[in-house]
Amino acid sequence: MAMHNYPYIWNYLPLVLQILVALGLACGMVGVSFLVGKHKNSRTKLGPYECGMDPVGDARGRFSVRFYMVAMLFILFDVEAVFMLPWAVIFRRLPQITGSKMFGFYEMLVYLGFVAVGLFYVWKKGILDWSADKGDL
Repeated sequence: MAMHNYPYIWNYLPLVLQILVALGLACGMVGVSFLVGKHKNSRTKLGPYECGMDPVGDARGRFSVRFYMVAMLFILFDVEAVFMLPWAVIFRRLPQITGSKMFGFYEMLVYLGFVAVGLFYVWKKGILDWSADKGDL
C-alpha cells in the first residue's frame, strides 16, 4: 500500500459528503413539497393543535405509575440488548482475544442470567400485568 501525503482530515471527506447529500435531499424534499403542495389554511389548521381536540382545560394530565414503570423497564432492557451487540460483533475473535475458547460464551451466559433474574423479578412483582382490576402500584 502506498502512503499518501495528504492531511489526516481528508479521511473524513466521504463522511462530510454523505452528510451534505443527506441534508441536500432533506431540504430539497421539503422545499419541493412546499412549492408543489396545496395550501388550504383553515381555522382548525391554524390552531395550536391539529389532533382534533380543542385546546381547553389543564394540559397536565395524570398518568398511572404503571406507565412510568413500563417505560423505565423498556429503557433498561433496551440498553441491556445494546450491550450484547458489541459481544456479538466480536464473538468469532473472542478465543484469540481472551485465550480461551469458551470464556466469551460463558461471560455472555452470566450476563443473560442477570438479565433473566431481573426479568423474573419484574414479572413476579406484577409490573408486566396489565389487568385493570389492580389499579396503581
